Amino acid sequence: MPAAPTEEDWKNLPEVADHVPKAAYLVLLIELCERFTYYGLTGPFQNYIQYPNPDHYPAAQPGAMNKGQQTATALNTFFQFWCYITPVIGAVVADQFWGKYKTILIFAGIYMTGLIILTLTAIPPAIASGASFPGFVVAIIIIGLGTGGIKANVSPLVAEQYRSRSPFIRTLKNGKRVIVTPQATYQKIFNMFYWGINIGSLSAIATTEMEKNVGFWPAFLLPTLMFVPCVIVVLLGRKQYVQNPPRGSVFIEAGKLLYFSWSVKGGMEACKPSNLARDHPDLVGKATWDDVFVDELKRALRACIVFCWFPIYWLCYNQMTNNLVSQASTMLTGNVPNDIMQNIDPIALIIIIPIMDSVIYPGLRRLGFPMRPMVRITLGFVFAAVAMGYTAGIQSMIYKTPPYYDHPDGQNWISAAYQIPSYVFIAISEIFASITGLEYAYKKAPQSMKSIVMALFLLANCFASILAFALVSVAVDPKLLWMYTGISIASGVCAILFYLCHHKNDDTDVADDAIGRDEAVARTQTEADYVAEKGAA
Repeated sequence: MPAAPTEEDWKNLPEVADHVPKAAYLVLLIELCERFTYYGLTGPFQNYIQYPNPDHYPAAQPGAMNKGQQTATALNTFFQFWCYITPVIGAVVADQFWGKYKTILIFAGIYMTGLIILTLTAIPPAIASGASFPGFVVAIIIIGLGTGGIKANVSPLVAEQYRSRSPFIRTLKNGKRVIVTPQATYQKIFNMFYWGINIGSLSAIATTEMEKNVGFWPAFLLPTLMFVPCVIVVLLGRKQYVQNPPRGSVFIEAGKLLYFSWSVKGGMEACKPSNLARDHPDLVGKATWDDVFVDELKRALRACIVFCWFPIYWLCYNQMTNNLVSQASTMLTGNVPNDIMQNIDPIALIIIIPIMDSVIYPGLRRLGFPMRPMVRITLGFVFAAVAMGYTAGIQSMIYKTPPYYDHPDGQNWISAAYQIPSYVFIAISEIFASITGLEYAYKKAPQSMKSIVMALFLLANCFASILAFALVSVAVDPKLLWMYTGISIASGVCAILFYLCHHKNDDTDVADDAIGRDEAVARTQTEADYVAEKGAA
């Protein structure tokens, strides 16, 4: 058994990531295919809704429904809202009934149904008859349900493939001793996971070109066909994955515990059966949980408090898929479609993530600056604020440029290349905020609550969509300048407040993970004892 690091080792040896299991790469492939489908579909959505059906293809400005920017932004916002509330459903189903693997498989079938409806209602006769709008609404509801069941479970599933829970000493081939830590390994896994997401999201380059040159039905058919390998990988890899069985949904039990804690002096700690037996023997019979469950729920809630800040971050991020697409349509894009610009974000991520993973983060760890989660998330908010502030500046330039100035009814004479830094800043913010949020949600969640906590992290995007709905009324010229400015200020203020409120979490990060590991051992032993008792009976 590898040796555990001593206190002296922690002071002198660098932290490194462990090897990533092969099964994790299969899960990464599932996510890549699903994200190829998701982003390939959503890339053309804004144009599909906003602009009229052109007379011929190739089209100067592709469209289908002619509903305008506000309706397009509202429907896109609703789709994001729906896609980030359905993971709660997927998490409950996985934890209560099917487990993560079976849930992913069944929800993939639901997803496929929505894809077929979307593609069929985008063919020219359907658009001409007016069927594209109701077909689109039905399709995004079904697709959102399908993607929610996958989203809540695929990222915990990829992390579950790594089984080590304790740091240990490893001697490298060159004789150098290092500390292999779960913290560094999960950081590497989620960097790889996010890298795979952004490889898949490049599909929007192909689909936005298709919508401009051929039409929307082939633009939707390509990601629909690409979803088939996703299902095949899920099926063929079923014997390779580490699969934890469903443990029962914690929502009901957690609700009962929280309700009970309000009526007992001392809060949740006083509700532990061991404490109730000592202080409130008349109430101990009402407790259907154990001491370990109370500790697990407290840890989960501490992690979820951090997520309360993320709606402002996602509000910044989501501008990329709707209002920035419409902004590009008022700028000179040459021979490329306006909605192809959003692909600068995944291209930047594909370049920057390996640099962060193999150079920046290891280099900082060697220098004694491990970049703990709260610092990284704070930087994510800072870069999101910079992205929106820069975008406000671009919007100001558009309004000062002829021939349409602040009421662009076509393309003003300003290059869409000015948008590139906006997408690069958003990409950098994702590395610090979004990837770290996924990592933090998984690390801090007890084993029995992985899917639920991951779903609650994704739920922050749902609240961002609610905020975006409130801004739909100003998502119109000439008010866009002040919308971007306000969002930038909100993100900057959140960066300051987030750091002030949570920076101390980094000081206890390693210690909390050790406590979580001990609780997991205790939970495993409790379950083993229960199984043994049932067997004896």
